[in-house]
Amino acid sequence: MRSEGAAEPRIVTAAEAARLVPNGSTVAIEASGGGLVEPTALIEALGARYKADGAPSGLTLLFCSGIGNRAGSGLDYLADPGLVRRAIGGHYGMSPRLAQLAAEGQIAAYNLPQGVLSQMYREVAAGRPGVVTHVGIGTFCDPRLGGGKLNARCSEDLVSIVEFAGREWLLYHAIPINVAFIRGTTADERGNITLEHEAATLGVLAAAMAAHNSGGIVIAQVERMACHGTLGARCVVVPGHLVDYLVVEPTQPQTAADGPYNPSLSGELRGPLGTIPSLPLDERKVVARRAYREVQPGSTVNLGVGMADGVGSVAAEEGGLDQIVLTVEQGLAGGVPARGVIFGAVWNPDSMVDSPSQFDFYDGGGLDIACLGFAEIDSLGNVNSSRVGDSIFGAGGFIDISQGAHKLVFCGTLTAGGLRTSVAGGELRIEREGRVRKFVPSVAQLTFSAEQARLRGQSVMYVTERAVFELGPAGVELIEIAPGIDLERDVLGQMDFRPSIREPLPLMDGSLFVDQ
Repeated sequence: MRSEGAAEPRIVTAAEAARLVPNGSTVAIEASGGGLVEPTALIEALGARYKADGAPSGLTLLFCSGIGNRAGSGLDYLADPGLVRRAIGGHYGMSPRLAQLAAEGQIAAYNLPQGVLSQMYREVAAGRPGVVTHVGIGTFCDPRLGGGKLNARCSEDLVSIVEFAGREWLLYHAIPINVAFIRGTTADERGNITLEHEAATLGVLAAAMAAHNSGGIVIAQVERMACHGTLGARCVVVPGHLVDYLVVEPTQPQTAADGPYNPSLSGELRGPLGTIPSLPLDERKVVARRAYREVQPGSTVNLGVGMADGVGSVAAEEGGLDQIVLTVEQGLAGGVPARGVIFGAVWNPDSMVDSPSQFDFYDGGGLDIACLGFAEIDSLGNVNSSRVGDSIFGAGGFIDISQGAHKLVFCGTLTAGGLRTSVAGGELRIEREGRVRKFVPSVAQLTFSAEQARLRGQSVMYVTERAVFELGPAGVELIEIAPGIDLERDVLGQMDFRPSIREPLPLMDGSLFVDQ
């Protein structure tokens, strides 16, 4: 904490900042996958301190989104069961070593909805008991279905059922924060922070307020320093009175992608859309094209990570961007969401708000349609997108988004694990079938409840490269099949249940399979 009467935060090195983290503390790290707003120097220094000194130990890590690049950065710098006692996160897939500790039960691990965790910072800052919401009812975050616990080490209940105003809600309990790691672009001498080079603002303000009002400390990593009074007040995202320590890292990259600072990701300028890589014509593009057919002009849309993120590229190719608004949970709207490891960044965004506000919009039903990925679908229409076997990915914003959108299009291939297809002449051919069936008798983890979707009156589709399904009154119904595909061999023979089948069964539009 600042000494009494101090007007300026202390400037320290990353190593010195790591020594400020006490044993047993709760450390909130606000960032998103692919290096977005990631205070990498702070995270790496904390891991290095533990390796050198064995301290701090017994930490609780609190993180809303996946943090890392799937290749050893981000939270994987902290993936040690001595350093970390407990992890409470929205997504684990960007930090596979931390996910492995969770899967093996070496640390207590919880997976809670990304939106709920981002809103949690505001509730903690305001001194309220937690987040009261409908998000998570009927999923594995519901205390009747596990309460977000990922292994047997989780002894504390973080979610309760409450009755209020004649309805059933979930209460996600408030989690006080001892240390917050945040990042910005520029800080002045009094700690006021701007984010002009960042690809999102996320919840850096809310995280700083939560730590400050919990009696903790806020450590901010920035690219550069400025004189006090030179930063425009409207540009300041985190006021200086919330910041206790500053770490200057002049070489911090904008994202985990190789290359220099990209102003079309920060909103500084708009780059030519021709520079955005197009999708090759394969099964992924077929799925993205078919999903895009469900997006009506005038729609506000969310795109999820994975196969669904190709819908933005298809919209750009087909000249439809001016007719819809694409959004991602990191707080951006407009433009074209980036694909792959830097998902969450957006090419040429129209606006950038904080992620807690974006989730308010999602939770209240602001989305017309969401295109999301899937790992498993069962005969009832339930979806698992968060855990497959011993691999923990986490739900991310999937639960928040899927429970708030009016229409859902789940996107993925019918099988996985070695699937090889060819697309030519308006037809799809299966050259090698996948080893893993994704349409299963019962999903391993309930990330999306078909029963709850019916109660909400949502329209639900499941789009694959060779067949399209819909959520009917009794479960999954097959409504289209790809040209060139044999119904029994290539579709029904690759599913562990038999769906109802629309009669007559239409073919998917042949233009989806033409390179044009």
